[in-house]
Amino acid sequence: MSELLAIGVSHKTAPLAVRERLALPEARAAEFVRDLRGAADVHEAVAISTCNRTELYLVVGDPLEAESTVLTMLARQAGIRPTELATAIYSHRNCDAARHLFRVAAGLESMIVGEAEVQGQVKRAYDAALAKDTAGPLTSRLFMAALATGKRARSETAIGERQLSLPGVAVALAREQLGALEQRAVVIIGTGETSELTARALAEGGARALFVANRRRDRALSLAKRYHGRSVSFDELPAALCQADIVVAATASPHLLVEAQELGDVMLRRGGRPMLLIDLAVPRDIDPACGEIAGVSLCDIDDLEAVVSRNRKVRQGEASKADGIVEEEIQRFAAWLGSLEVLPTVAALRRHATAIADQVLLENEDKWESASPRDRRRIEAVARAVVSRLLHDPTARMKEMRDDRVHARMALVRELFGLAAQEGTLDGGAAQELSEDQELAEIRQLPRRRR
Repeated sequence: MSELLAIGVSHKTAPLAVRERLALPEARAAEFVRDLRGAADVHEAVAISTCNRTELYLVVGDPLEAESTVLTMLARQAGIRPTELATAIYSHRNCDAARHLFRVAAGLESMIVGEAEVQGQVKRAYDAALAKDTAGPLTSRLFMAALATGKRARSETAIGERQLSLPGVAVALAREQLGALEQRAVVIIGTGETSELTARALAEGGARALFVANRRRDRALSLAKRYHGRSVSFDELPAALCQADIVVAATASPHLLVEAQELGDVMLRRGGRPMLLIDLAVPRDIDPACGEIAGVSLCDIDDLEAVVSRNRKVRQGEASKADGIVEEEIQRFAAWLGSLEVLPTVAALRRHATAIADQVLLENEDKWESASPRDRRRIEAVARAVVSRLLHDPTARMKEMRDDRVHARMALVRELFGLAAQEGTLDGGAAQELSEDQELAEIRQLPRRRR
């Protein structure tokens, strides 16, 4: 019987240097799945590959074989020994695999809890698998349920509403103080990663960025081109400040770059028009005394970190609510997944028990050679009724199972009774079962033997 297997690495188990070597862009993912199908019993496959994770969701005949094959192939791709990669790899089966994907789609497994981008990444991975014809009935049901879970988590909780990064909080602060950011003039002092992330967030809000840099003018020009802005040198900073609504400073300079006296002169020329200063540098780029100038609002990194910390606590509280949603949805998926296994197992168990009863009757034929055909029919009906009575309660309980341990329980039943593996869903056997009442009725319909 096929099983669902999730196997991969993430920011929680592997450093960036390893994750980037295991990345599976769309074209490579299709090639990897094709090779995997040729090396293991893999029926369906969807690959998710982002900067924070590379994961494969597989429907397999033998999960141990598939897990070993995936580990070997990923290690070969990364150019490291499988034993070295083994410590970074995690694997989940059936409902545990589904639970992991539901948490990924809900943003609960992200580096920044509640991030919105992962929902689109999961959908694009599924769409790519559909386009390459590697997804199937089980993975389709799995991914549709995961996307619905992610949507519920974001619509019914505030898990994604509060910013958890300094650039994000800086932009939220700008919106709070200045309103809409469309056509706002932003001066960004510095060209590092923090400056770029802030510029990107501001540009998405419609602001116009002006990058100020001396030593890395080529980098400033590149950022200006990317975010539809301009670049100037530090000599032009006073003139730029006269036009700015927002100033973001994030350099590694050991000296102050914006001093109070200079900014006071700028504010006089601006006619009192307000300015928001955001200092993300350590040590600081902006003189703390600038915050005392009329019309100037100044926030430093400690102010923003405090907001990030508060937001993180709020998100953690919302994450517990999202966890509850994931568990509700996993129970629905578990019931569906279990239904694929319970009925074939029940049918196989009844066929197995009936075959044993038939064999016992055959082995004892010579013990009732004087029995009439009518008596033989009664003996056969009683044997079937015993089988039905014996299996009635276990069958009923198996059909009522709805939790996420159904698969393990069905595997145990098949192992205990030595049942052959059943591929696919119902094979018609369950529809042919006789209920206990039907078999007892069959006995009663036979004529009683005259004494």
